[in-house]
Amino acid sequence: MRVKKMPVITKISVQKKNQSRYNIFLDKVYAFAVDEDTLIKYHLVKGKELSDQDLTRIQHEDEIRKAYHSAIQFLSYRMRSALEIRVHLQRKEWSDSIIDAVLQELTDRKYIDDYEFAKAYVRTYANSGKKGPIVLKRELTNKGISEDTINAALEEYNKEHQVEDAIRLGDKYAVQYKKLSERMLKRKLEYILSTKGFPFDIIQAALEAIDYEKDEELEWKTLKGEAEKAKRRYKRFTGHEYRQRMQQALFRKGFTIDMINRFLDEDTGEE
Repeated sequence: MRVKKMPVITKISVQKKNQSRYNIFLDKVYAFAVDEDTLIKYHLVKGKELSDQDLTRIQHEDEIRKAYHSAIQFLSYRMRSALEIRVHLQRKEWSDSIIDAVLQELTDRKYIDDYEFAKAYVRTYANSGKKGPIVLKRELTNKGISEDTINAALEEYNKEHQVEDAIRLGDKYAVQYKKLSERMLKRKLEYILSTKGFPFDIIQAALEAIDYEKDEELEWKTLKGEAEKAKRRYKRFTGHEYRQRMQQALFRKGFTIDMINRFLDEDTGEE
């Protein structure tokens, strides 16, 4: 029986556009390319014979190396979770077996660590005061981090720190919405802090500490502006019904009954 002759490496050359990759020629014909790690791992030198099994292993290894370098480039911009890297490589159409091998190597080399990633994520956004624990937990879950890992990472963001951030954020928006009545302002701040991911107990603690000091002259001016709009809506009403509707409309805007009655008394007196 005639034994099939194995191909022989007759030439190895560095690629012009990427000098970390090498072109391999078998029996004087270009066959495939590999990176330096694969070249060294499989002792690819001129004159070496390669079996079909060798070729399959080498080409599979080279696919892993290319996917690995793609993942390293993706990691160069910022830390990533394992799921983010998996999704990135899936979009590049690497097979699951290749991706699994890459993730294992990245883990072994400590290039990815979901716990460290979660801690860094919490520190970044907790220190900025822009995201509360509920939002952080949801976003980390979407990045493939397990609940236990998230909870462990969030231990660094204790309740005292959360309240401080909620107060700081609340004070900022209190200035922005200073034209609102105090009651409406509190409602607005409660809504904003909830959308930022702060839990109910933290929001309530923060609302007690936020500076609501109002400019009485500004609040009176704001009430008068709202009252003029309400007057146009209810001009067809008179007497008690007109007063009641005005009170209800202005109370819904968050103004106190005393301030509303003061306006109505003065407005009626002027008329």
